[in-house]
This record gives sequence, structure tokens and C-alpha cells, in this order.
Amino acid sequence: MKTYFVIFLLFSFSAFCQDDNQVNEKDLRTSTDITWKANKELSENDFIDAEVNYRRAISKSDKNTVAPYNLGNAYYNNESFSEAFGRFKQAGETSLEKPIKHKSFHNMGNVFMQKKDYAKAVEAYKEAVRNDPTDEETRYNLALAKELLKKDQQNQDKNQDKENEDQEQEKDKNQDQQDQGENEDENKGDPEDKENDQESNEGDKGDQEKEENKKEEGDEKEEQNKEPEQGDQEQKEQPRPNQLSEQQIKNLLEAMQNEEKKVQEKMDAKKIKGVKTKNVKDW
Repeated sequence: MKTYFVIFLLFSFSAFCQDDNQVNEKDLRTSTDITWKANKELSENDFIDAEVNYRRAISKSDKNTVAPYNLGNAYYNNESFSEAFGRFKQAGETSLEKPIKHKSFHNMGNVFMQKKDYAKAVEAYKEAVRNDPTDEETRYNLALAKELLKKDQQNQDKNQDKENEDQEQEKDKNQDQQDQGENEDENKGDPEDKENDQESNEGDKGDQEKEENKKEEGDEKEEQNKEPEQGDQEQKEQPRPNQLSEQQIKNLLEAMQNEEKKVQEKMDAKKIKGVKTKNVKDW
């Protein structure tokens, strides 16, 4: 991925000025001189002194857009991407020169690519292309950023679907555990309620046993009351010792009547037989 590096001031001071009447020529020249010094220090790998002088140059004149751009490159090469982005942004927004604006936004896109922020990289590369549509390197980076953004969005959608599925499964699992807990609570119940239920069941059982005992006692009592009646009936039907039954009395009365009848007949016969008739005298 192409990165545009330090721009050395090999052109005249007037190249960075749009209106000499609106700038402080002395401050801009001083800023330019300090920028040259910082460029030399950076080429000698003296990053600390170069950074100090770039900052001095920026503070002297905000019209010197080369200083923040070169400082941004220094930060980028040291992988201080956040600081690099700030300086590229400063150069790109303040510069009136399209070449610097193009290079600044191109390198801003590179920073976003390093951070895998492909959406912002696409926007930065688009701005770079607007300032230089002929740069094939920028166009290539733009196409690459778009492709990576598309894949990143697809992965995010898959991860979101997976996360939603996991959350749904976790929700179902928690609901099952909650339902199971509620069922266990219902079965377990409050100890006091369980004790009361047990006492109630024992009470009901005792009442049932009492009722059964009462019923048994009633049945026994009824049986006892019933047996003497049957005994009395049997005893009543059976003749007592030395006592004739009704049939025997009836037979006896009939026999007595027959005897009396026979006696009466005998007596009547004797009366007839014993009466003497007188002979009728014939005259």
C-alpha cells in the first residue's frame, strides 16, 4: 500500500502562498526554514529533534502545510497512527494545493486501513481521488478498502446472527431452568405449608379412621341388636319345656272333643236302652 512520504521544499516560497498580501511573509519564511531543518534531522533518523522542529514550524505559520504533512509521515513510520492522522488531517484541510490535499487524504486512508476502519478509509480515499483522479495507487486502495468493508460487514452480520442465536438459546435455557425451578418450588412448597398439609392429611386420615371405627362399631351394635331379635323369634317359635305347642293343644282339644262326643253318644245310647216300654194290653 503506497504511502506518500516527506515533501522536501525544493520550490520557491511563493508555491505555498495564495495571497502574499494576506500572510506574514516573515513568519512563513521562518516556518519554512525550521521545516528544512526538521527534514534534515529526520533523514538522519533523529526523530526527537525533528518532531520538535516540525512543531515549531507549525506554530510559526498555519500556512505552512508541508510541516504538518511531513510530521504526519514521521509519526506514521513510527506506527503512531493516531498522531499521524491528526497531522494529515491538518494538512489536508488547510492546504489550498491539490497535490498536498490528495497526498494527505491518501495517507489518512492508509491510517484507517491500519486500524481496520474500512468505512472511513473508503471516504478518505474518495476525497484523495477527487483531488487527483489519475493516481492509480489511490484508486487501487479505494477498491481494496471497499472489498474489505463488504467482507467485514458480512462477517458482522454472521456474528450478529450467531450472537442472536446464542442469546435465544441462552434465553430458552434460562426459561427452562426457571420453569424447572418453579416446578420444584411447587413440589417442595413452604415447609410450614407442607407441615400443615401433612397435619391436615393426618387429621383427615384420623377422621377417616374414626369414621370407619364408628361405622364398624355401629355395624357391630346393629348386629348385636339384630341377633337378640332373631333369638327371641326362634325362642318364641320353639316351645318351652312342659309347654304344649299350639298344634298340640289343638290336637288335644279335638281329641277331647271326640272323647266327649263318644261319651255323649254312649250316654245317649244307655238312656234309650234303659227305658222299658209297656206292653199294650189287648182288650
